[in-house]
Amino acid sequence: MSRRLSLTARLTLLYALVSVLLLAGLGLLVGVMVNRHFAEQDADDLRDKLGLIREVMRTSPDLGALAARLDDVVHNHRDLYVQLQRQGYPVYASQAPAGFHFPAGSSDGGQMLRWQHADANYHGMCSSGRLADSRRTELTICAAIDTGRHEHFMHLIGQSLLVYILLSALLGGVLAWWVAHNGLAPLRAMKARAQAITGQQLDTQMPVASVPPEMADLAESLNAMLRRLQEDFRKLSEFSSDLAHELRTPISNLLTETQVAIAQPRSADEYRDILASNAEEFQRLARTVSDMLFLAKAEHGLVLPSRERIAIEDEVAALLEFYDALAEEKAIRLQQCGSGQLLGDRLMLRRALSNLLSNALRHAPAGSVVTVDIAQQDAGSTVRVCNAGSGIPPEQLPRLFDRFFRADPARVAGESDGAGLGLAITRSIAEVHGGRISVTSTDNSTCFTLWFPAQSPVAG
Repeated sequence: MSRRLSLTARLTLLYALVSVLLLAGLGLLVGVMVNRHFAEQDADDLRDKLGLIREVMRTSPDLGALAARLDDVVHNHRDLYVQLQRQGYPVYASQAPAGFHFPAGSSDGGQMLRWQHADANYHGMCSSGRLADSRRTELTICAAIDTGRHEHFMHLIGQSLLVYILLSALLGGVLAWWVAHNGLAPLRAMKARAQAITGQQLDTQMPVASVPPEMADLAESLNAMLRRLQEDFRKLSEFSSDLAHELRTPISNLLTETQVAIAQPRSADEYRDILASNAEEFQRLARTVSDMLFLAKAEHGLVLPSRERIAIEDEVAALLEFYDALAEEKAIRLQQCGSGQLLGDRLMLRRALSNLLSNALRHAPAGSVVTVDIAQQDAGSTVRVCNAGSGIPPEQLPRLFDRFFRADPARVAGESDGAGLGLAITRSIAEVHGGRISVTSTDNSTCFTLWFPAQSPVAG
């Protein structure tokens, strides 16, 4: 399996490639411009030479005098070749390489000609002129320049540019590596901190102020993730400890009673009482396990068993009738007012309301009133369950819906069959209906508020 390139290596190669392309483009542009300049320079030189030859012709009485004077002119201009033609036949030609000739069809066009002969390139131009003889003989003047000097210069320029491009690419690659290496230093610092994170050290935070703005959002997101993990890990640790504690108590009771029962012979009635006590502990264990399964399903997308239009006041009335005997025993008056509807599961709603009512009756003092207020708004329905009594400390309110949490840890298990899961289950039921639950508490009263949207979404 091929090894993938690091981000530093990729950036280095990218920067080097971009540098080579830019410099190569610059070199190509320079070559084109220099070639154009040389062509324009040759055209100007050829026009000057043709003008000079025409002036010589105007003062030459015959071809012999013209040839002598042209030999002196051409001799002083290296790489210049001149040919005079009359009616298409050469009448004068300067010294030129063997086999040199002007292109066929060269005429007085005033345009620069380009051709190759014997591995050499030439620029040429033709014009016309008249001798100073009596007949004013008209001749065609053709001049050519060997471009070898220009090509040699372009070759040197090309070699220099190639060397410069290679050296610049090498230097650019080194600089690009240095820039990328230093630019990615914050990522290496974040990696080092991430490697130091363990289950016992989740409070490590990624640097935010010391990283570039492009990485600050990433660092903030990682820090938020770490805070969530730290909070979830804390809850999981507390849950494991609480679960072990909750299961240890009934198991210890069962073990103790069983060991006492088998320590000596007993009557049938005594065994029956011991088995009845054990059955109560088993029921407590079964309820705890059932509640834990319900919460586990809720955390993994609990699906509503059914969805129907429910009149909340009817469900509350049925529950108040069920709890009436317990309230009368504790000298507590139950009171209901208002009405509302929701779309959801009837049994789950009853379970949530039952948890709140049983919790209110457990903590309400004798002679007080437990009220259930129902209200219907456009956005949804609210159910408010309030009881008098000592309030809950503000620092405990955020954890009130955690599993196994009790606001009064000193309360012994005998006072309640619950395992501290009722409010957690109520919150899960509200959330699976698309709603929420909140709590407010003062020195002499506590109120739990359930809110359900007008159209509850289908969970799961």
